[in-house]
Amino acid sequence: MTSAPPNTLILATLDHLSRFAPFDRMEREHLIWLAERLSLGYYAKGEVIASPEQGEVSHFLIIKQGVVQGEQDVVRAQEDAAWLELHEGECFPLGALLSKRPVTSLYRASEDVFCYELSAEDFLALTHKSEAFHDFCTRRIANLLEQSKHIIQAQYSQSSAEQQSMSSPLSAIIRREPIACDPQTPLREVLESMNRHSIGSMIAVDANHKPVGIFTLHDVLSRVTLPGLSLDMPLAKVMSPDPFTLPPHALVHEAALAMAKHGFRHILMVENGRLKGLISEKDLFSLQRVGLRQVSSAIRNAERPECLQQSARDIRELAHNMLAQGVAAEQLTQIISTLNDLLTNRIIELELRENPVGDIEFCWLALGSEGRLEQTLNTDQDNGLIFSVPAGSSAEEVRARLLPFAKRINNSLDACGFPLCKGEVMASNPKWCLSLDEWKNTFDKWIYHGAPMDLLHSTIFFDFRPLFGAEHLAIELREWLSIEARKNTRFLHQLAVNAMKNRPPLGMVRDFVIGEGHTLDLKLNGITPFVDAARIFSLAHGITATNTLQRLREIAEPLNIKPHDAEAYGDAFLFIQLLRLRLHHEQTEGGESLTNKVNPDSLNNLDQRILKEAFRQARKLQTKLGLDYQV
Repeated sequence: MTSAPPNTLILATLDHLSRFAPFDRMEREHLIWLAERLSLGYYAKGEVIASPEQGEVSHFLIIKQGVVQGEQDVVRAQEDAAWLELHEGECFPLGALLSKRPVTSLYRASEDVFCYELSAEDFLALTHKSEAFHDFCTRRIANLLEQSKHIIQAQYSQSSAEQQSMSSPLSAIIRREPIACDPQTPLREVLESMNRHSIGSMIAVDANHKPVGIFTLHDVLSRVTLPGLSLDMPLAKVMSPDPFTLPPHALVHEAALAMAKHGFRHILMVENGRLKGLISEKDLFSLQRVGLRQVSSAIRNAERPECLQQSARDIRELAHNMLAQGVAAEQLTQIISTLNDLLTNRIIELELRENPVGDIEFCWLALGSEGRLEQTLNTDQDNGLIFSVPAGSSAEEVRARLLPFAKRINNSLDACGFPLCKGEVMASNPKWCLSLDEWKNTFDKWIYHGAPMDLLHSTIFFDFRPLFGAEHLAIELREWLSIEARKNTRFLHQLAVNAMKNRPPLGMVRDFVIGEGHTLDLKLNGITPFVDAARIFSLAHGITATNTLQRLREIAEPLNIKPHDAEAYGDAFLFIQLLRLRLHHEQTEGGESLTNKVNPDSLNNLDQRILKEAFRQARKLQTKLGLDYQV
């Protein structure tokens, strides 16, 4: 007997589920079987959906609408600091269902939530019926980044007109006119308006429509409900003042970086001082679903250094996903570096909580590629410490207190997949744990008395950037360096001599000059010529930027570089960076050790042609460097 065709409600459920992993890869008959057995559950905002006290899990839940937060304990719940945030299409609690046990965390509706619910018995039956569903449920599921990658690839195979990329301007992803009110509006009216318009935030604007504050649903619990405030109180009393803003022409990736770095959920779009729109995290990733803020949130909320080891893996997985999506090299390396910054900061915070260093004023410095915000997936540690010396103490005494602390940080970073530097350029090395005056003396020796070989190994130190702590120490050092470095032409000449020794691998007839193992070193012979030239020209002109592309852009005018030439240098640099990222992705997928060496024969004809042009641009930039410094 032939089964009856699914009804309209079942078809609607199928259509909805098919937008999300793993249901997008399941066979239709299995999806129908699932949809026919689903019921719909409702959970009011703040209601507990699942908790350890409820005993063995009885249902598999798929979020149809709303947001669910996972909380580790009551204190964190009161602080509104969820360790996990689940959105539409995401499902839980897989581990508990597979193990037939209670959940280990508390799941709470952070707003009104509707969930599809499947009994535990039917859930287990479905894992036997559907291979795709079984594979999804039984793999390591600390996050859904791998599944997101497949979704992204599927989306980007469709018409590009349907997609937003990380290079889109913010104005292109605005979905509706912003809802705003006067900051003196009573809370009751604000909440009624938010409910009426189905929005998660209210923007307070002044008489000129300039945004002066923002109030979100996340603020209701911590700022209104728990303190027991009256709803007659004006919005100005509980809103977050001075919200973060970007102009309409700012790119999506700039908003993504801000959300990741600061944990924002909303960013305002402002033009000429007037509110033009609001971009939420949901807007930003409604298509890409790359999980950027989820990763940064997990890093911020980590309570033990060991938890950050998973976050480090998540960063690499996220980078793979974004690479598959087509995110540009400049944006991707900045995002990788920003997340690595957050991870390092959290390691330092946790270490200070366990082993305080007292009243020592210090700043953790990022050096090398991290200092330039140019990290790829193949990176070791390059870092240092700068500190001030209190009255009555000495640099040696402060250093003795900081070195064990720095050693623990370096070891924690190593455990997270950032290998210890073979050259020992790390904060745990007494040579690079220095007071402000000692750092000035070190740079002074390089600038005025440095031998060529000393300078060859010192270049990464000129790319330092403050990462954690007393940033003013690093800023003072940078301002001092920008003045001193440009004074000594002999120093700049020696840097240029060293830089010119590393030539792009092109032969006289424009064929590649192949190295050991029939490979090209994309970092040493491809990226480094641009990095070195940009650094030297920046030091010569007092430019304080450390990022190579930013340096190339800022030196164009003082060096009278034509705009199209400056653009070509940047494009060439980015293409080689992209090849490196692709190479690392392929090596990771193949279970190989990460290197920067590529066999040019493995590249297609178009990539070979572009790579040759990129090397020619590097040679052109080096030619200018040689002419300027008579090398």
